[in-house]
Amino acid sequence: MPRATALYIGALFGPGLLLLPGLAAEQAGPASIIAWLALLGLSGIFAAVFAALGKAVPGAAGAAGYAAAGLGRRAAAMTRWWFLAGVVAGAPIVCLIGASYVTALTGGGPLARAAIAAGLLLAVLGLALGGVRASALAQLLLVALLIVVVVTAVAGSAHAARPGNWTPFAPHGWLSVGRAASTLMLSFVGWEAVAPLTGRLRAGQLSRVIGIAFTVTAVLYLGLAVATVSCLGHGADMAVPLADLLQLAIGPVGRAVAAAAALVLTAGSVNAYLSGAAEMLRELTAARGPMSPNEPGRPPRLSSRAFLGFIALAGLALIALSALRLADIAALVSVPTAMFLCVYLSCTAAAARILTGKARAAAAVAVLAVLAVLAFCGWALLAAAVIALAAVLAVPGRGYPQLKMGGRPLPPNAPGTLLLMPAVSPWARLGVVGAGRRT
Repeated sequence: MPRATALYIGALFGPGLLLLPGLAAEQAGPASIIAWLALLGLSGIFAAVFAALGKAVPGAAGAAGYAAAGLGRRAAAMTRWWFLAGVVAGAPIVCLIGASYVTALTGGGPLARAAIAAGLLLAVLGLALGGVRASALAQLLLVALLIVVVVTAVAGSAHAARPGNWTPFAPHGWLSVGRAASTLMLSFVGWEAVAPLTGRLRAGQLSRVIGIAFTVTAVLYLGLAVATVSCLGHGADMAVPLADLLQLAIGPVGRAVAAAAALVLTAGSVNAYLSGAAEMLRELTAARGPMSPNEPGRPPRLSSRAFLGFIALAGLALIALSALRLADIAALVSVPTAMFLCVYLSCTAAAARILTGKARAAAAVAVLAVLAVLAFCGWALLAAAVIALAAVLAVPGRGYPQLKMGGRPLPPNAPGTLLLMPAVSPWARLGVVGAGRRT
């Protein structure tokens, strides 16, 4: 239970906390707290849905496996490509966030921040190229570090809270709450990452683990959101809110602590996402035997080295756009946010098809909520649509290989054909038992 709780908390926390509270406060003012509360409620629904998916489809390979079980192979391909696109667009943004905390300590403008971000990105890509992967222990240590830093910042800066910072409550109108919610959504993905481990926990243990993880994340998120508005107030530079709160809490050394924490968290987070993306790419591009579906997969058509090289080129291009002030951080954040929201949309839609009872109702609510948040993603929806179209065109229309008996092809409606299909489906090799629902 302690390890499972720590993994759940670790999946939900990340370097987004270094920037997103301040970005949401800039977009919606004090009304951003409404977005936080709404997303915390949605996070609880996500927890229930993915826990139920983990039980219903215990062998699924993460989000793509859930999409395959409920919606088919094309939905699974779209889910994989959305995730990969989110990693490609998100890695340089995370590096820019970490670099902002360094330049807040050392000084320097957009060019200095871009140079530091580029160095961070290339360093982490170099580690990934050398085979260095994020260990579970390292990730748990990073989570513990983040919790200590956030608690220190929130508790230590309480003396600087001013009631006047809460008025006007919605300076940019009520629609700004929706825009803030779409920005903050990047801090609420993660429930799907450890859902496949739910089979190792008994029913009573699972509910306690999810309850503890949700409580811890809710308290820390709300504490940071309230402190950002109460202590920093209107007109403050929200680029490095955690550094400003730490400075209020422990003095000038707080900025140094925030910069060190930002660098460590940036490196750990990007490395963890690259590890997951490399595994997903290997599954997505592996060539399969067309007439021997149960044989081992052939080597991938696209190597992880080529993928890391593409991330480097795309990341440096995005960092350059930021350095030249052709794209602000809010616009850049919207791209990975839209991608990961689409991943959640496919998973929750699949859950609404394969789950039953209260879990199915929760999944239906989650689908509507994700669609509502997606509506505020603006132009980033176009990028998600392009990724989806490319994934659909890349996947053959036939979901199963041709079945034969006695050397002769079986017609689609032959007796027993549907019973055989789940056994030879490529998703069955991933353990997606839900693919057998066609029977």
